[in-house]
Amino acid sequence: MRCQIGQEVGYSIRFEDVTSASTRIKFLTDGLLLREALVDPLLSRYSVIMVDEAHERSLSSDILLGILTKIRKKRPELRTVISSATLQAQQFLNFFGDSGEAVHPKDDESQPPGRIISVEGRAFPVDLHYLLEPCEDYLERAVKTVFDVHSSGPEGDILVFLTGREEIETMIEMIADRLPSLAADTDKILPYPLFAGLSTEQQMYVFEPAPENTRKVICATNIAEASVTIDGIAYVIDSGFVKLRAYNPTTGIETLTATPVSKASATQRAGRAGRTKPGKCYRLYTEAAFTSLPDATVPEIQRSNLAPTILQLKAMGIDNIARFNFITPPPAELIMRALELLYSLGALDDYAKLSKPIGFQMAELSLEPMLAKCLLSAPAFKCLSEMLTIAAMVSLQGNVWFSHDTKKAEETARRKFAVEEGDHLTLLNAYQAFITKGKKDSKWCQQHYLNFKSMTRAVSIRNQLRRYLERLGIDVNESLGGNDVLRAGGRPKEESIRRCLTSGFFAHAARMMPDGTFRTVDGGTVLHAHPSSLMFNRKADWVIFTEIMETGDKTYIRDVTKIEKSWLLQYAPDFYRVKT
Repeated sequence: MRCQIGQEVGYSIRFEDVTSASTRIKFLTDGLLLREALVDPLLSRYSVIMVDEAHERSLSSDILLGILTKIRKKRPELRTVISSATLQAQQFLNFFGDSGEAVHPKDDESQPPGRIISVEGRAFPVDLHYLLEPCEDYLERAVKTVFDVHSSGPEGDILVFLTGREEIETMIEMIADRLPSLAADTDKILPYPLFAGLSTEQQMYVFEPAPENTRKVICATNIAEASVTIDGIAYVIDSGFVKLRAYNPTTGIETLTATPVSKASATQRAGRAGRTKPGKCYRLYTEAAFTSLPDATVPEIQRSNLAPTILQLKAMGIDNIARFNFITPPPAELIMRALELLYSLGALDDYAKLSKPIGFQMAELSLEPMLAKCLLSAPAFKCLSEMLTIAAMVSLQGNVWFSHDTKKAEETARRKFAVEEGDHLTLLNAYQAFITKGKKDSKWCQQHYLNFKSMTRAVSIRNQLRRYLERLGIDVNESLGGNDVLRAGGRPKEESIRRCLTSGFFAHAARMMPDGTFRTVDGGTVLHAHPSSLMFNRKADWVIFTEIMETGDKTYIRDVTKIEKSWLLQYAPDFYRVKT
């Protein structure tokens, strides 16, 4: 369109808005559009809303579809376009038709409630190759397949589907280790990562054509299934796994778990090899295994912690959650657990309505409810400035540090910021050191193994959160630049910060066992400190944690901080009852 971004065409993502009064076309996430509905329930600024990638059935897009059915009853002129890359169009059409609305109110009543328009994609044939026997290590098999294709296959780049950042970084290291074994007259291999945590600049490398006599190998998560299209891909290697959020209402813990892909996802992945010319897809599983895969991925709403969603719905005035128009209703136990957690956080009153003021304030903040509670509790603990920083750093989701071949040097650099009490205070140290010494110096960040782009983003997130608080009438009086860097046991404020963290993350508490592992409060789940955590191979009694993930056969916790057991009973008496 040859226009400047932010003028006629703009975008809005979490903690970043690039639009203006002249913007006519706006790209934004489904989550942000839901936030807009908090202040503009009928989304009156828009005449056409297009929901892309609806087939992915994310939590936010499912809720948005339900909200749109309500809005269209009040605004029948609102045009709604649902875009799906898989054959789920009829389900979406039925959903809007069953909502009692007429998508074309002026048309003849005998017409269907909407229309399905199919756009033929330009696809070339893709040859599918299965394993004859299951493999024990799909990472090792994926690397072998890369080199087999490179040594014998015609030109064309390779796209490898893996489950997450750690697998991707491991595979790139494995490829690098084997590069010297290539014959001198063989084309080069250039591996690239592609996952959501990368900066825009890092992600753009995968779209650039490979240099002459070089084959790109892109190691990606399912972000490359449909969200992006990379020219030049002729080969796809499919591990057959994807990391999905899975919430256990019994333990109250939500994990990222590697699970087999669905048939729909496997088909999407294979199709990536046939975008520009005939291709090949190597599935690292047997044909029998493919046959046993589920047809589609279980929607997020049926396997997620619904506390953030219910908080948002109640802020929109939707109190009867059971009667909300879900495209796929969530299990009742997920709703009950979410209501219990929100009540324990003080977000709901005895009638399950948003409490005043904290419930409404928590809904206003663009944060997970437990982190929002910490931030809103911080003034009482006299550590608001510090909690703003911690909230911003935690929002980076583990992308604070960058990995390096020399692990020992990396650990030595991290130790400069280390605080005995745990990761959250260490993140606070790293941020304050960055503000003091490295804000305009990417070289300083490199020396200390800090991700310069991520740290710069943390500054932006922190400023945005501060503006949110000021809009809520919460005074943020600080002089961050003059704060001393926290040291282990050095200042009374460290205890206030740990108490504040406990007031929000009490549901994520665990106790260390003699063997160095952790157990959830009910003793039912074995947890391990993540290798990137300061609490890895450290002693503690009780801890709280921010993030939990499953890798292989272990469940890891990250962003871990030491606490006292008595604080759990003090700040969450309704959640933890002493058994007599």
